[in-house]
Amino acid sequence: MGVEQAYNYRRVSDTVATAGRVEPEQLAQLGAAGVEVVLNLMPDSSQYAVPGEADIVAGQGIEYLYLPVDFAAPTVADYERFLELMEAVGERKVLIHCAANWRVSAFYSRYAIDRGIWSPQEADRFMLSIWQPQEHPPWPQWLEEISCRS
Repeated sequence: MGVEQAYNYRRVSDTVATAGRVEPEQLAQLGAAGVEVVLNLMPDSSQYAVPGEADIVAGQGIEYLYLPVDFAAPTVADYERFLELMEAVGERKVLIHCAANWRVSAFYSRYAIDRGIWSPQEADRFMLSIWQPQEHPPWPQWLEEISCRS
């Protein structure tokens, strides 16, 4: 079972994929799939976290980046850190994941707008194909804060 079967997996481009939970056997195949960086937004305390994920990934020579975002309390600071990490990723092949691809799709869609990759409509279409943030406070407020920041 490849990473393409991960929960809510989306191939965004040749270098970016997003997903929800990635099972241990899928993580073990990332190196063979050419993934160079994994960016995990799911806190290790989550019931969906994979024990030893960092070791599974790093053991394949893949860079492991960890930005635990509290689903119930995302912050602008979390997003600013996400921007920094994405800059560090550069053009390398990255898998960005969390528990359900909800956090990730919100963060990546705003990143894509900020970087001129997508229009706001394209970004929203991507995010809304995965989940409905308006049904999950505080996400509507977070999205508003991100779009209004200077």
